Amino acid sequence: MTFSQVYAVVRGIPRGMVASYGDVAIMAGTPHGAHAVGFAMRCCHDKTVPCHRVVKGDGSLSESFDLFGGAEAQRALLRSEGVSFLPDGRVDMARCRYRG
Repeated sequence: MTFSQVYAVVRGIPRGMVASYGDVAIMAGTPHGAHAVGFAMRCCHDKTVPCHRVVKGDGSLSESFDLFGGAEAQRALLRSEGVSFLPDGRVDMARCRYRG
């Protein structure tokens, strides 16, 4: 799995939806590649890749989003797109998960 493959998958996540690192890995053809997806997201500086739409499998926001303004910036971007959150602050994965 290449960074280009990961970025292509992430670009395909629609507004108002999120995918987990594992979901992106599966869509990129590497089912056990969630860590590699995380590394690709951390290395991404391409503004056309909506990195904010990739979250942990349980809906938690990534600490690594600090590179892009922190978890609160990620939350604000997701909310502006209509992503719903649970009372504990995690993304409502049952409503907003994209599986391609």
